[in-house]
Amino acid sequence: MKPTMTLDRVLSRLGHASRTEARAAIQAGRMKVNGRTVRSPDVWVSPERDAILFDGHRLKAARKRYLLFYKPKGVITSHGDPGGRETIYQYLGEENKWVAPVGRLDKDTSGLLLLTNDTDFGEFITNPESEIPKTYRVKLNAIMSDQAIALLNSGVEMKRGDRAQPVSVRRLEDRGKYTWLDVVLTEGKNREVRRMMEAVGFKVLKLVRTGIGPLTLEGLEVGKWRELRPAEVASLRRSAKIKA
Repeated sequence: MKPTMTLDRVLSRLGHASRTEARAAIQAGRMKVNGRTVRSPDVWVSPERDAILFDGHRLKAARKRYLLFYKPKGVITSHGDPGGRETIYQYLGEENKWVAPVGRLDKDTSGLLLLTNDTDFGEFITNPESEIPKTYRVKLNAIMSDQAIALLNSGVEMKRGDRAQPVSVRRLEDRGKYTWLDVVLTEGKNREVRRMMEAVGFKVLKLVRTGIGPLTLEGLEVGKWRELRPAEVASLRRSAKIKA
């Protein structure tokens, strides 16, 4: 941890809250620095030199948590929603209120979501240079030709002017009038799979993230979560192109 940082950063770095939640807790007067209540999240402090209390207890690092969650379709990746929509935290329970998602899945996408209170780990995983592969199973609204699949594999320009360059796109099967694809990406662009398919004239009917690096959905039911084993965390780190 850096010798000095803002108070909200200290709280999030030690795994007790997201930055947004940390700011709210500080503004509510729940933190003291050297005996004085501090309500500004932007005050600079030293975790090593200053006596920092959170809810009356000396602030120390929380146990690092690494969770794998099978997000259902229709659930948003957020702590709360003004519109009253269902969120992932309604599935994770009170004991997991301080873990934060590593990347996101949009409301209509289901599948693997990684969560942690280890901010360094989260930043490492989401760093574009890590290039950790994410695997998706995709149902299209029609049969896709081999030529369209080849075009996707070569990279396509999307509507917003950015380019998608997947690791691989392969046909799983044609079932009835629909094609199912397996798509692997290392990029983290917003709604990239859906926008890729739109770029070649197709619409995504179903989208499931089935893998993050070596992690898969195996043994995990929809709406359920489990903690990663230390060996799985280490394996995920090793799947990155850069060193942690």
